[in-house]
Amino acid sequence: MPPQIPHLRLTPTSKQLIVDGKPFLMRAGELQNSSMSSAKYMAEAWPKLVEANFNTVLGSVAWEQIEPEEGKFDFTELDACLQGTREHGLRLVLLWFGSFKNGLSTYAPSWVKTNIKRFPRARLRKAGGEIAIADVLSIFHEEAQNADAKAFAKLLTHLKEVDGDRSNVIMVQVENEVGLLGDSRDGSSAAEKRFKSAVPAQLVRALEAEKNQLRPEMRWALERVKKNSKGTWTEVFGHGRKTDELFMAYHYALYLEQVASAGRKEYALPLYTNVWQNYNGEDGDKSFPTVVGGGDNPGDYPSGGGVIDVLDIWKIFAPSLDMISPDVYLNDYSKTCAKYRHRDQPLFIPEQRRDEYGARRVWVAVGSYQCLGASPFGIDTLEPHENPFKRHYGLMAQVSEHILQAQRDHSSIGFFFDELPAGAGATDPSPPQKAKFGPWTLTIQRSFVFGHPGPGFGMVIHKGGARFVFIGAGFQVTFRHESASFTGILRFDEKEAQEDGSLRTLRMLNGDETRSGASCVMPNESPDYGNFPICITIPARTMIAEAEVYAVEDDEA
Repeated sequence: MPPQIPHLRLTPTSKQLIVDGKPFLMRAGELQNSSMSSAKYMAEAWPKLVEANFNTVLGSVAWEQIEPEEGKFDFTELDACLQGTREHGLRLVLLWFGSFKNGLSTYAPSWVKTNIKRFPRARLRKAGGEIAIADVLSIFHEEAQNADAKAFAKLLTHLKEVDGDRSNVIMVQVENEVGLLGDSRDGSSAAEKRFKSAVPAQLVRALEAEKNQLRPEMRWALERVKKNSKGTWTEVFGHGRKTDELFMAYHYALYLEQVASAGRKEYALPLYTNVWQNYNGEDGDKSFPTVVGGGDNPGDYPSGGGVIDVLDIWKIFAPSLDMISPDVYLNDYSKTCAKYRHRDQPLFIPEQRRDEYGARRVWVAVGSYQCLGASPFGIDTLEPHENPFKRHYGLMAQVSEHILQAQRDHSSIGFFFDELPAGAGATDPSPPQKAKFGPWTLTIQRSFVFGHPGPGFGMVIHKGGARFVFIGAGFQVTFRHESASFTGILRFDEKEAQEDGSLRTLRMLNGDETRSGASCVMPNESPDYGNFPICITIPARTMIAEAEVYAVEDDEA
């Protein structure tokens, strides 16, 4: 029987990644940009990643490395790195740094960079009418995308030959954070000619045909088309950055579709592209300077990339990409997760923060939004003992089968509680959350202590009926039945995971561990007792528990 290629399988509410015929939860991390250019360097990194409980590594392969001369390919370093993942039991998500990387073309081969006539550059419109050449290929010429597509197809053909029977490579990212930096649209003569031509009829038809699925951020374009569907880009959509961004998004999507479809024809692995986010509105963290995040206008961040404002354009015109995936550093994490589940596409977060702040948030992605995995960036520069994901992924590894089942059933909620500022009257950055499963309403909040409340993270899984599994630390859960006059905790047990994934009771909990029957408490490892002389809260041990609740009517009411 031929090996089964890694693929995405439809579930009632999303899709799951299938590897070796089974659902697979990625405990992922991304390497520094150029780490996989050296198999020797990676030989030292692989065991550290295994020790930190990663099972999936995101690493790049650069166009300039595999095709240093046009038509001559060299996969030596890539193959050696691939062998390293096999020896250490790791899966690999390969990042294709082809024409674009972070809005630039820095990983293109020298024969592309130096032949500006054959591979023209984008032009940036500067103040005073100055036009500056950009360090990025223009998307309004055929040669670059044709050459990129040929190289990407060759890469996927090679992967099929060397890895098709082993499936160590489970997904491939097409380009990296595409878009134009420094201007809202390309100001080259070829781009200007296209911009002053009629808006493509297929774009107009798509907006009209997809009107019921468009995100609110895209509806302005539909309203413009309703009034005037024929004319240049400015005649149809008006003047301004939004029109520029729409123009660039449409053409970037077509460019990546050509590259992605060429690879998919050779080896049909799941494909996605990642997105550098804009930082405007309610989702942006204004506490960071603009230079850190890239700003909130097209061109401050890569104009034309698959941000929420133009996500529909990408979904429609780059169908060979299974996902348009957000990199989430400074944006509101939960809101970004929710928005990128648009059109029921599965969620994958290729890049995010690698600190404890970021690690807590993975539980929201996995527990509430059926995320395939979330990947902290720069993991190879952390030693295992200082890597916060070691703890989180170690716990996740023990309960992955339960998480995957909950994702299929849509029967879980993930959450986090950030550090609470010290001082009387300090505002809690992570207020309590509510969730409803059947007749039960759950209130989830940070764990009670007599001293200063600590951070928390985790997820609650509804196992059906009145049974719930708790995973994590630093939180507590109270229950209320929708119609009964009294709701109580029938039992609360600390669990430990077995090798087959089943959960065995380690201790029976009650009394102090339920705050005298009021809630199920999942403490932190070091609860703060303040000055209270009795240590009534047990420290976290396995960080896994199961409860059964009950409800009764008051017969004297």
